[in-house]
This record gives sequence, structure tokens and C-alpha cells, in this order.
Amino acid sequence: MSISPMTGTGMPQQPMVMGKRWMVSAGHWLAAEAGAAMLASGGNAVDAAVAAGITLGVVHADQVQVSGVAPMLIHMKDRGEVVSIAGLGTWPMATRPEVFVTEYGMKIPVGLLRTVVPAAPDAWILALERYGTMPFHEVVEPAIRCAREGFCMHPMMAQFIATNADLYRLWPQNAEIFLPGGKPPEEGDLFVQTDLAASLQYMASESEAATARGGHAAGLAAARAAFYKGDIARTMVRFHEENGGWLAMEDLANYSSEIETALSIELDGTRIYSCGPWCQGPALLQMMRTVSGLDLPSLGHNSAAYIHTIAEAMKLCFADRHRWFGDPRFVDVPLDLLLSEAYAVERRRKIDPDHAYPEMPPPGVPGNMAPGLLGEIPAVEGDTSYVCAVDRWGNAVSATPSDTSYESEVIPGLGFVPSSRGSQSWADPSSPSCVEPGKRPRLTPNPSMAIRPGEFVMPFGGPGGDLQPQAMLQVFLNHTMFGMPIQRAVEAPRFVTHSMPHTFEPHLYQPGRLDLEASLGGDVAEALSAKGHLVHWRPALSTNMSAVCAIRADLKSGTIFGGADPRRAARAIGW
Repeated sequence: MSISPMTGTGMPQQPMVMGKRWMVSAGHWLAAEAGAAMLASGGNAVDAAVAAGITLGVVHADQVQVSGVAPMLIHMKDRGEVVSIAGLGTWPMATRPEVFVTEYGMKIPVGLLRTVVPAAPDAWILALERYGTMPFHEVVEPAIRCAREGFCMHPMMAQFIATNADLYRLWPQNAEIFLPGGKPPEEGDLFVQTDLAASLQYMASESEAATARGGHAAGLAAARAAFYKGDIARTMVRFHEENGGWLAMEDLANYSSEIETALSIELDGTRIYSCGPWCQGPALLQMMRTVSGLDLPSLGHNSAAYIHTIAEAMKLCFADRHRWFGDPRFVDVPLDLLLSEAYAVERRRKIDPDHAYPEMPPPGVPGNMAPGLLGEIPAVEGDTSYVCAVDRWGNAVSATPSDTSYESEVIPGLGFVPSSRGSQSWADPSSPSCVEPGKRPRLTPNPSMAIRPGEFVMPFGGPGGDLQPQAMLQVFLNHTMFGMPIQRAVEAPRFVTHSMPHTFEPHLYQPGRLDLEASLGGDVAEALSAKGHLVHWRPALSTNMSAVCAIRADLKSGTIFGGADPRRAARAIGW
């Protein structure tokens, strides 16, 4: 369908940012500024996304680590393709999965044993090597400045650190950085990360020296070697060897991210892209396929009938995610079936307009359905951030960097936590995303992009663990089905289901739970309760509803529209 980007009414919480040349939207304003600086100096969307993504590892170091994960989608207009870079590391080859079964009661404990090979540095460098234009030492400069000189502690980060203060206190080196003076930093405090600045500066210096000697490719190779083979690698491995971890020099030296053709489906002339089943991205495509065959406008946007229908469709797709998704190098994921229209037709029939399924539904294809643990959702849920960029040449990037600083140990002297994304694997050996040496966890970060030839290019995504595809689906429908301008589509009231085992250890499970933002209203909540949903209230513009950033590059008018979610610290900058 043809959508006018300026339809819709009402004043947004944040202004619609517009430009004719370029746009960047990111989970923190300093990250957006870093990306904008690259674009303003002649760099392309890849340069901008890398600069912003690495900066998020500094200014959102509670939820993003420069040494974490960085899955991304890249659209290069002149090549007419969309590719994915996994940016996700594997379990070390010395991993012993039986330890989690025999010693930890089928749990993956906090600490070094959650470590998978850090992938983000390699992914960012690979993106620059294949698709970027700028040297590593230039794109990393904003991140170094923010780490070395500090930045004002923002509300979202202050809240996350305070919520997880007891975890930070488990390790003195974590507490020294994130609990300065023995307590969580307050909003407005200057937050400095000296060791992290030194680590990034070491990579930058190696890059600059090698670039001067051998050119662009040599500089990127030197930056990669500094992390995966040099002093940084040796420091990480020594700490693991001395403290019972599994990470080895061979794991780091042998790691390389993959470039793949992005997974995609087509709906009414729009092609929507995702990464593969090593993340939850295909579940978003399933959701879109499932709801595309329903007459949603007739239900009324965000009516009880609309919310019920979308929530039930999401639950069906999460059931398939739980049953099938995992590293395709190790498990057979029937994507052709799961993403087919014939399968979507079958699954739509499972949606009862009057009754909510009380638990997670069975998968569409029979198989094991080990549930998670009943429990309470944390006060502040999930982690991750996001960045998207579009440049003057029509290239676009969608990237979802992640990893926390409170689930495992900061490496002393380095200022970062090697990826603890093992928290998104399962100790249960019957799970498709179980722990195995050399295997990747099933990741929640899932950047997306939608392209309608001749009309628009739209990279979009956000943080929030299992909430990500739910919020992304709603924003996409708000914009493409209901004609909301992109900022309004981002800010519209949201709902999320928790009726599936959560991806994060300990995989909590709350059958039937449906969270609503307060702005949806009491009448809607009562009607949903009558259908069997266990309704829980969240504040309007809740931090626990994900925080979507999106860009719509309108190919007819040439105007680029940037959306950034006021639920967290996101901002868009364009020119």
C-alpha cells in the first residue's frame, strides 16, 4: 500500500526529525551525534552506524558492551541487496555443557561461565572493511572521547545500574566502575570509564599506525588483531585461565563474523528483512506474515479486539521460536515452512476472537516444548540498544548492539565484559538452543528493515529482549497499515505478552500475562480480561515496552524521516 509519511494527528512527545541528505537514530543522543558526525564529514551509513554502535557501548555500558554482540543488516543501494552480519560469538571450544546440568541444576550461572566469544569488534570492523569508507580510528574517536572525558549519567542507565547494584557488587572491578564511591551513580553525575577508553585507544592507535604504513585494509586488520590476537586478547584469556573460565586464545584468533543474504518475506509489495534463526528475527517475520491475512483495520487500532488478535498471533509465533530456533549450523530450522503463507493460514485459524490461550500455545509442528520457570519479571527488563542510519546515496543500516555489564566480570584493566550472551542459551540439552562448544546462543537482538521499491526504505529495531519483535511489529503496523508518521508510530501506546519462556536465563515463564501501557485505558483492559488475558499495567511510555528507533527514507519526495522512542534515551539527527 502507498503510505503518506505525514498523515496522522496529534503532537508527538519528540519532534519529527526530517532531512534531505541523511539521518541517524540511536538509543542515546551521543551515539546519534557520533553517527551524524561521520555522515556530516562525508562518511556513509555504515561508517555512521559503526561509530554510533561503538559509542553505545560507552554511553549505554549497562546494556551494551563494546565487546558484546552486534547483529546488523546492511542495504547498499548500488548493489541492490540486503545482507546480514551476525556479530554473534560462539561458546568456547573448551565449554563443558554437562557442568550446567550436574553442578548448577540446569541453570547457566552469572559470571565467567556465561562467556561466549566477543563478536562486536569483529562485526563492526568487517562492516567497515566490506561496505564502509572510513578508518577504524576515526569512527571510534567519539566513543573514546565519551569514555575518557565522561558523559552525564542519564535516567535509563541510572535506573538499570541501581536495579542491578547487587550483581555489580559481586565483582570488585565491576563495582569500581559502575558503583563509584560504593553506590549507583545519580542522574547528571559525570561517568568516566578510563580503562575502556584505554582499550579502545589501543585499537585506534594500532589502526592509525597500520593505515599510515599500508592503507585502509591494513588499518582495519590491525584494529582487529589488537583485540583478537594482541594485548587485549591475552589479558582476557589470562583472566579466564586464572578464574575458571573457558575462553582461549584459539577461540579469539579463529573467530570471524559471517556475511549472509538477509532472510526476508514479501507482503503486498513490501519486502521485510531479518537476520537468521540464530536470533529471534524470523519470529518477527512470522508475526508479520500471520497478521497480514487478518482484517486488522476493521477491529479498530488498539481496540480490545485488535490487541487480543495481535497478542494471540505473537504467542503462536513465540511457540515456534521456542520449539525450533537455534544456530542453523547445529539444528535444522524449517524456515521455508514457518515463513510460508500456507502455514500462516493454518496458524491464523488457531486465533479464537473471544478467548485468549491460557499458556503458550503448542507449536505448529509437533515437538519438544519444555516450559520455562514460573517467576516474576524484573522491575526493569532486558538490555540492548539500537542504531539505524540512511545516507545521501540511499544506503541503509539497521544494527542492534547488546550485552550487559552486570551478568559477568569486567576484565581488570580492560574496562569491559567479554560477551555474556551465553545467558540466552539453555542448559537443557533437549532445547534447540542448548549449550554446545562452538555453537551460538539464540539471540534476542534482531534488527529489521523494510523496503518498498520506489516508495521507501525503512530500517527499524530496538532493545528489550523478548519485547523487541512485539514492539517492532506494532510500530510497523502503525506506520504501514494505519498511516501514522514514523514518530507517531513509535510513540503510540503499546502492549506485550509474556506468555512464553523468556530467552534470558533463568527463562521465566508467565502464562497468560499481557502488559498494557496505561494510556490504552481501563475499558480496553476490562474487555481483554474478559477474554482471559491476565492484564498487568505499565505506565504510559513505559521503559518495559522496548524503545523503537526507525527511519523512513521516502523515495518519492526524497525526504528522510527519523523516529526515536521517548520511552528511553533515543534521539534522531538528520540534515
